[in-house]
Amino acid sequence: MYRDHNNSELNIKSLNKKVILSGWVQKIRDKGFIIWVDLRDRYGLTQLVFDTDRTSKDIMEKARELGREFVIQVEGTVIERESKNKSIPTGDIEVLVEKLIILNISETPPFTIEDETDGGEDLRMKYRYLDIRRNPVKNKLIFRSKVSMAVRNYLSQKDFIEVETPYLIKSTPEGARDFVVPSRMNAGQFYALPQSPQTFKQLLMVGGLDKYFQIVKCFRDEDLRADRQPEFTQIDCEMTFVEQEDILNTFEGLTKHLLKEIKGVEIKDFPRMTYDEAMQTYGNDKPDIRFGMKFGELNGVAQHKDFKVFNDAELVVGIAIPGAASYSRKDIDKLIEWMKRPQVGAKGMVYVKYNEDGSLKSSVDKFYDTSDLKAWAEKTGAQPGDLICVLSGKANATRGQLSALRMEMGKRLGLRKPNEFAPLWVVDFPLLEWDEDTQRFHAMHHPFTSPKEGQLELLATDPGAVKANAYDLVLNGNEIGGGSIRIHDQKTQSMMFDYLGFTKEEAEAQFGFLMKAFTYGAPPHGGIAFGLDRLVAILGGQESIRDFIAFPKNNSGRDIMIDAPAPIDEKQLKELDLKLRS
Repeated sequence: MYRDHNNSELNIKSLNKKVILSGWVQKIRDKGFIIWVDLRDRYGLTQLVFDTDRTSKDIMEKARELGREFVIQVEGTVIERESKNKSIPTGDIEVLVEKLIILNISETPPFTIEDETDGGEDLRMKYRYLDIRRNPVKNKLIFRSKVSMAVRNYLSQKDFIEVETPYLIKSTPEGARDFVVPSRMNAGQFYALPQSPQTFKQLLMVGGLDKYFQIVKCFRDEDLRADRQPEFTQIDCEMTFVEQEDILNTFEGLTKHLLKEIKGVEIKDFPRMTYDEAMQTYGNDKPDIRFGMKFGELNGVAQHKDFKVFNDAELVVGIAIPGAASYSRKDIDKLIEWMKRPQVGAKGMVYVKYNEDGSLKSSVDKFYDTSDLKAWAEKTGAQPGDLICVLSGKANATRGQLSALRMEMGKRLGLRKPNEFAPLWVVDFPLLEWDEDTQRFHAMHHPFTSPKEGQLELLATDPGAVKANAYDLVLNGNEIGGGSIRIHDQKTQSMMFDYLGFTKEEAEAQFGFLMKAFTYGAPPHGGIAFGLDRLVAILGGQESIRDFIAFPKNNSGRDIMIDAPAPIDEKQLKELDLKLRS
């Protein structure tokens, strides 16, 4: 037996108990006649004590051999601590060691394994197995497990069946780039790793399973950010004989369950917002509604004077930043420079100070009088003490730039509170979006999304106006889930492929198996997929998903711990009938 208690279990009620403990040496304090050792495992810390009066000479000598991160086993008696530590569960006691076994020694770790470490991110990722020993990382992985279990419990109680789908599938041209895997037994042919189990879950619905879910790895070979990884995890779900309302109710229920079980937060029915309203009011399709700063469109009150910048713009739009009228000119100039960064792309910014005394002072006073500026304040909902920030230009780009400013100011002003949760549904997305590079329409979600009822005919005359039977679940300014009611008949699916520019031959080669399945009585069906990594991070009060993943990749898509991706040897290349580029 390596232990009969873990390192958080013992307390004042355990006095005089004989115990066996195991773990890692966290810290050593050697005063010569007495040695204290903090013993750590996943559960917590226990202080061990060795002293010359009560500990045998050989045990004392062995204790002096210990170093940080040695793995040890001890036997001893629980005694009361003289100097108590109220910050840990075992802080009232210590264990007087009578037997010590060194199970494994350790080199000095490259960074301190404590909550506040001296290790930089790259160093900690290289030694991720050591980083996991630290409470901040360990607790995030435990938190992730707790969320996953709550998801499984909820869906299982709702009669969902967990089914595994294949990882080695066929590459498809839609969406992000695939990771491909060469087939040794089929020379010159390749599998792809799934970007999602989309077609397989639809086939499970054709198979009559009625309700499916899977917590599944997905893969996308795309540029990375702090909240993206080349491999990520989805909570993937599908249901038959459902309409949009059934899906929204079921997975609103799941989200409420998670918020209550994990965070102790109860939220009533989630608000709903159309895609068009989200773009017009917040500048993006995943608005953070924990705070205001709604957009005010100013074309009607800003394009009547001789200010060419506004007059030539497709859109003039502004927001009111609460309390920012006190900003100095230097502060505002810094904000304008922030907006001009390539990541945002604004060419400049017009501002109006709505002073506490009710007066208004702008950077364009030469062109606009007080009555004009009051109209701007009314459109943006500004109050005395606010700063009105105005952008102009092409509509979509300008909305995106102002959205970036809104989110940044929400962060700076402390309005994006991590322990406050504001979910909403965004619905009525466009079915298709135009791509300037390819000069054709692409599916905004994927080609299996059905148009809203009564809009199928518009595909022939005005495809950009067709709305999708699709929905996204947004939480605190992040899309945590998205889905749709699917096309379930062969004729409509074939028509959709036509409008997306597939030839009959291409559609058959890529999706013939699905089209064939639809000829055998496919039921109406729909579903949703949650991004588990992002959901867990938001519930954990963080923006980045990386620390909630056991072994994440860096921003270049590399695992610097195992040094992957890496070359393969000539023998493997030959077996796969592959040659490296010279």
